[in-house]
Amino acid sequence: MFSINLIFFTKIRFVHVDLPKKVSLVGRSILPHLLLACLLCSNVSLASTDNETAKQKNNAKLSNVLQAIAQQESNIFKSNKARTVLEQQLKKGDLAIAKTAKAINDTKQKLKITEQKISILNKEKQQLSAQKRAQERLLAQQLRSAYTTGQYDYLKLLLNQEQSEKIQRTLSYYQYLNKARITEIDNFQATISQLMLVSTQHQEQIEQLQSLKKDQQQQRLSLSKSKKNRRTTLASLKKKLLSSKQLLAKLKAEEANLTTALQKLTTLIRTEVNLTGLSKLKKKLAWPVKGRLLRSFGSRKQGYLKWKGVLLGAPIGRQVHTIHNGTILFSDWLKGYGLLTVIDHGNGYMSLYAHNQTLLKSVGDRVETGEPIALVGQSGGQDQASLYFEIRHQGKAVNPKLWCR
Repeated sequence: MFSINLIFFTKIRFVHVDLPKKVSLVGRSILPHLLLACLLCSNVSLASTDNETAKQKNNAKLSNVLQAIAQQESNIFKSNKARTVLEQQLKKGDLAIAKTAKAINDTKQKLKITEQKISILNKEKQQLSAQKRAQERLLAQQLRSAYTTGQYDYLKLLLNQEQSEKIQRTLSYYQYLNKARITEIDNFQATISQLMLVSTQHQEQIEQLQSLKKDQQQQRLSLSKSKKNRRTTLASLKKKLLSSKQLLAKLKAEEANLTTALQKLTTLIRTEVNLTGLSKLKKKLAWPVKGRLLRSFGSRKQGYLKWKGVLLGAPIGRQVHTIHNGTILFSDWLKGYGLLTVIDHGNGYMSLYAHNQTLLKSVGDRVETGEPIALVGQSGGQDQASLYFEIRHQGKAVNPKLWCR
């Protein structure tokens, strides 16, 4: 009887087996098979354990990725929500600035008219004062003349029968002097009344001028406050940096928004016989504002998007003029374009004026060539004062340089 020592290797440990000496030969013959079976079972068990471990690791990684995606989506949602709130604040700020700027512009016009009235009244007052002095001198001369002719008693002259011809001449002379004196007195009284009226009006206009200047000062303070709030909002918006893809999507959405608005406006257009369009006016129109060309038609805007108009840099508050006569179709704030005016010129032609500080015309107003319609501004989130200008025909943007010289 003998003992057999078997050693087999697994991935985990060495196993030492001592076989009893009394094991039969049959048992010894099947022993290698049993050991092989045990070894295979051990390998299967180990492989299963490894697979389970790898699966758990992959599940953990997947869970982490899903959590990261969820967190990113949450951050994007919060960022977009915050950006939407800021854009609404920007719109509110733009409209506040527009309201105050329009009030300042109206006050400026009223001041100009009032100053003109004061100037006219001042001249009239000077003329009346000179006229009054002349009448005073004339009355004084008449009184001196009457005094030097003698102290005649009018009743004695009538009763005196001597020298009737001389008396008649004297009476006629007295009547002439009295009539002239009465006329001059009436004129003098009229001059005094007119002078008092003009003086009163002059004083009222001066008081109105002072009131307008006070209003203007308050309006400028309000404008300054609105601009400060706008700068804060714009700075917050800039912190919400957009990727190139997000910026492209934003600009594309704004452009689509404008296109949709123009399509709606096109359906509302009523053809006017006296609006002949712009087809015969190439290279004959003036630019809406004098300024430096910042962006040209057709140049790259973002990604595959291109500029469909021109961007003209000009001082804030400078007047924007319509390029041709027409009717105001749109006059409001539009996302991405700020305060926007759209004018129908007839025959499918329209012109657009965006990023204004304030709008001077309302929907339905008829405007003539060169008439002021807005003031240059920075509305819509612009960093610098500028005017975005487009010309469209049948809804398609065309190069403004073909019309404006």
